[in-house]
Formats: sequence, C-alpha cells, structure tokens
Amino acid sequence: MIRSFIFASAIAVIAGTAHAEEPIVGNWKTASGETAVIAACGGSYCVTLKTGKYSGRKIGTLAGTGGSYAGEITDPAADKTYSGSGKVSGNSLRMQGCVLKILCKSQTWTRL
Repeated sequence: MIRSFIFASAIAVIAGTAHAEEPIVGNWKTASGETAVIAACGGSYCVTLKTGKYSGRKIGTLAGTGGSYAGEITDPAADKTYSGSGKVSGNSLRMQGCVLKILCKSQTWTRL
C-alpha cells in the first residue's frame, strides 16, 4: 500500500514537472516600453509585439530550456533579422541580437 502511494506520488511530481512552462513564456515589457508576449509555438517560442507601432508583428523565434534560449530576433523598425538569444533571470529577460556573432546589442525586458 505504501509502495503504491509513493509510486503514485512520484508519477504526479514527474507529470507536473513535464508540463511546467518555461520561464520565458509570458508577457514582457520591452526596453522601448511596448509589451511583447512570448508563447510556445511549433516546438520553440514565438515573440510577438502586442502594443506599439508594430503591434501584432512576430519579432522572434527562440528555442531552448531552463532559462537560456537561442534563435532569431527581428528589429521591426529596420526590418532586419539577427541571430539572437535570451536569458531569463528572475523577472528579467536579457535579449541579445548579433551580426556575425561579433557585433551584438543587448536590452533587458521586465516581466509584466
């Protein structure tokens, strides 16, 4: 009886962990003050602006787990796409876009 209870408890913990959302998922305030939403899409995470001049525009796709992500980021004003990355630390998301992995710019977003 006790073994069954322990086994069932272990399965419940594993199932709960498997379905937990990644820390990047959610609403974020960008460095320019707009709101971006990051949500799961097709095995990765899509970054879409929800407010501002470019509202509704997808500006990135990132893949990864555990708070570190890599993919592509688009500057909507310049309409240029760069290799990008994101790292979540608490309620902050450090986004970085690079050209040739040498020339990089970073900004920090805050969770809403």
